Amino acid sequence: MAYVPGGGAPVAGAVPVGSQYCVCKVELSVSGQNLLDRDVTSKSDPFCVLFMENDGRWMEYDRTETAVNNLNPAFSKKFILDYHFEEVQKLKFALFDQDKSSMQLDEHDFLGQFSCSLGTIVSSKKVTRPLQLLNNKPAGKGLITIAAQELSDNRVITLSLAGRKLDKKDLFGKSDPFLEFCKLGDDGKWMLVHRTEVIKYTLDPVWKPFTVPLVSLCDGDTEKPIRVMCYDYDNDGGHDFIGEFQTSVSQMCEARDGVPLEFECINPKKQRKKKNYKNSGIVILRSCKVGIDFTASNGNPLDPSSLHYINPMGTNEYLSAIWAVGQIIQDYDSDKMFPALGFGAQLPPDWKVSHEFAINFNPTNPFCSGVDGIAQAYSACLPHIRFYGPTNFSPIVNHVARFAAQATQQQTATVPRQPASQKQARGQYFILLIITDGVISDMEETRHAVVQASKLPMSIIIVGVGNADFAAMEFLDGDSHRLRSHTGEEAARDIVQFVPFREFRNAAKETLAKAVLAELPQQVVQYFNYKNLPPTNSELP
Repeated sequence: MAYVPGGGAPVAGAVPVGSQYCVCKVELSVSGQNLLDRDVTSKSDPFCVLFMENDGRWMEYDRTETAVNNLNPAFSKKFILDYHFEEVQKLKFALFDQDKSSMQLDEHDFLGQFSCSLGTIVSSKKVTRPLQLLNNKPAGKGLITIAAQELSDNRVITLSLAGRKLDKKDLFGKSDPFLEFCKLGDDGKWMLVHRTEVIKYTLDPVWKPFTVPLVSLCDGDTEKPIRVMCYDYDNDGGHDFIGEFQTSVSQMCEARDGVPLEFECINPKKQRKKKNYKNSGIVILRSCKVGIDFTASNGNPLDPSSLHYINPMGTNEYLSAIWAVGQIIQDYDSDKMFPALGFGAQLPPDWKVSHEFAINFNPTNPFCSGVDGIAQAYSACLPHIRFYGPTNFSPIVNHVARFAAQATQQQTATVPRQPASQKQARGQYFILLIITDGVISDMEETRHAVVQASKLPMSIIIVGVGNADFAAMEFLDGDSHRLRSHTGEEAARDIVQFVPFREFRNAAKETLAKAVLAELPQQVVQYFNYKNLPPTNSELP
């Protein structure tokens, strides 16, 4: 029976339909741990197949190489994907034990699979999850680890290497050497970046030049250490270690055509045992070139097709939502000074991604004067930022929750009138308005943040603009169920109200405001009842 992921026929090489503009490219690295052993006389020979969902059907996107006789493979082949942060891009990673040379998956033993969205991986940077069989039962103790690297730096590095007098590892021949390049991950472990081809029967190999993104090799940091290991290839997967050395891109850049750079290949075990040990051969870097890859395509979010595009009438869906909701909410704020924050954008001058920035570019005083001030700050910041991703809600939720936490010291629900410079959290109820066109990338973190915030004097209003899939936000809006965090902790009360703007595009602004604010009075009362703090100020909604 053919392996059919989710009921759709796999189509080799199929590419899913994306949005008009690609935000960036993402590189996914895959490794497995404790995979099922399907071979009788040896271990499994795993390879990974990536499927992407398109119109309800799973289509094959790409495959890794096969790791021979290995239950803990680290695949050298990377999956390069166009990442559209405003879309739900569903992925399925399926592992198989290669038994034949056939490309048909039903010719190979199934080892397990894992499904998630691309946004989940990008948001977490690295995920490790258990593998499941087709009946949703655990695939033994098998795990899969997927690491994401955003290829926002379009520099590439091209290396040309050779070896000289490498150690002889084969009893009746020479060696079959290959190299592995690894970088140091955030967890302090070495992560495979690239594996060269195997050169048969030689102690003086010459490997083909290869090119990798600079951000893949060293996260764009030319001083970051790179570990290079040399092995002798064995057909049974038990590759013999020859030696290793460490370097960096800045050091390798000293190599030029005609001026090679040489590294001693050191085997630490031999070095400790033999007093006269010198090295296990030399690895020669014949040339190193850093260049720019101009093939990456980034769309222009300020194009008229963008939701952020301000039309000739001076508005867009974001501004419409700001006006409709803000004009009602501002009546309950004594000084009408509102902190306005943005997330999911690259900011000048270093263009780092921020999930918590003041749209007036004044982090020490992010307050805007009234709804007019918010709209003006939003319009003014658009030309100076680059829209990016992913859509992470938890930093903004936690930001407001930090202020709301201070208000828990209050004894009664009095609302002091204070100027913005003296605003304190004490005695206040906080309303976080989120206007977004994207799905949530950090769902687990957001669920946890909302559950924790449910104990605080705080409500969250989410207005979804555009035509994205807002199922995750409807899930946060606990009208039909009590929200739980990924740890199982239950929310103390419902504090989220979600409204899709598309349902009110042709309605009066008052209609949208009514729908958005419908649950707010009840949420405020629920909080004070929860804390046994009767409200004493009629200004509360």
